[in-house]
Amino acid sequence: MAQSGSMISGMAGRYAGSLFELAKEAKAISTVEADLDRFEKLLEGSDDLQRLVESPVFSADDQLKAISAVLDKAGISGLVGNFLRVVAQNRRLFAVPQMIRAFRHIAAEDRGETTADVVAAHALNATQEKELKAALKAVAGKDVSINVSVDPSILGGLVVKMGSRQIDTSLKTKLNSLKLALKEVG
Repeated sequence: MAQSGSMISGMAGRYAGSLFELAKEAKAISTVEADLDRFEKLLEGSDDLQRLVESPVFSADDQLKAISAVLDKAGISGLVGNFLRVVAQNRRLFAVPQMIRAFRHIAAEDRGETTADVVAAHALNATQEKELKAALKAVAGKDVSINVSVDPSILGGLVVKMGSRQIDTSLKTKLNSLKLALKEVG
């Protein structure tokens, strides 16, 4: 397992690395990625689930029971279901978003890809994602998998983080730069 960079260091990286090794052994990397994506979407769509994951108030038993119920209802079983139950038992649910990112990073590296985190002002359509991947592939020299998140506060453009590089073409940053330039002139 290639572990490079701070992206997969620390506790979240160790958990993600263990899950990746199990998934690779079971030849189920794509299934695990799909289940993690489904859980991440559930997490993003539910304030109650986010509270359960982030709050230290709930006991390990409460977290385990609640996560088990969510996983059963969502039909997430197998490696990811067991993994999330172990994470809940160990009181590490708060780190699940970092574990998911780290797993994606490890899986992409294993496929010979690099990963880019993209923040857009609005959701990208399939054509835009395809063009962005092609542009990033030209820069990186290898296939790039992208994790897109939406942040309307950037107004327009994109913020792309790939490895140690960040490319910020957001309208918000351009306006802030212009404001600074105008203050210097005045």
